[in-house]
Amino acid sequence: MDQYGLSPDKPIKLSDFDPDDGEGFKSKSDAQRQLRKDLMRIRVLQEALYAEHKQSLLIVLQAMDTGGKDGTIEHVCGAVNPQGVVVTPFKVPSAEELAHDFLWRVHKVTPARGMIAVFNRSHYEDVLVVRVHDLAPKEVWSQRYELINQFEKHLTANGVVILKFFLHISKAEQKERLLDRLNTPDKQWKFAVGDLKERALWDQYQEAYEDALNKCTTAAAPWYVIPANRKWYRNYLVARIIRQTLEAMNPQFPQPAEDLSQVVIED
Repeated sequence: MDQYGLSPDKPIKLSDFDPDDGEGFKSKSDAQRQLRKDLMRIRVLQEALYAEHKQSLLIVLQAMDTGGKDGTIEHVCGAVNPQGVVVTPFKVPSAEELAHDFLWRVHKVTPARGMIAVFNRSHYEDVLVVRVHDLAPKEVWSQRYELINQFEKHLTANGVVILKFFLHISKAEQKERLLDRLNTPDKQWKFAVGDLKERALWDQYQEAYEDALNKCTTAAAPWYVIPANRKWYRNYLVARIIRQTLEAMNPQFPQPAEDLSQVVIED
């Protein structure tokens, strides 16, 4: 997975990453077989994490419109026990949220010990949408990169392991997915005319994402650029990285609080 993980000392250009990548598999079915194995392992590890109640995992999903955040949540994160997972979508801030600092609404939904939290969009919107649409002056949003790094460092110091995934699709693939939504009755609810206005700002978003990825990749909270044109490969990569991360966290089922060796359950 190293080829997809970014390093703090190696700035990247998104154009260097191929969103069509599907390396290592002869077929889609091969990847899906491995995905099923990884998801079974993740489910066991998540149960141990929940029972141990010492660590937690934060998964951040960012992408351009149609990039696959919802699909990743459904096909990867949906495989675990819902009791131990909280998914938070970050939409346009409410009046109450705007009355606080930009991290206020984020901090209150970070994962408790034993939990996995999944952010569908995240605090990074405040250096993406805010920047592209000029919702705050540069002297404001440009300071947020370091504030985000400090915030994530604080989380990791308190037992939160952070995985950040940028689901990387091409502009041509986005067009195909938008057309599919527009022309499929059961998917039209997902289509918004405003998506076309965002699409017109593609280059500005690519530049904003590159800055966010480069400035907010740290050893403690790395970014992964996931090629996402092929949904099956996207799902495989995200699941494999989550599995490897949970295995490194090595959660353990706790010992019973009492001696159970002499317990007898009567008929």
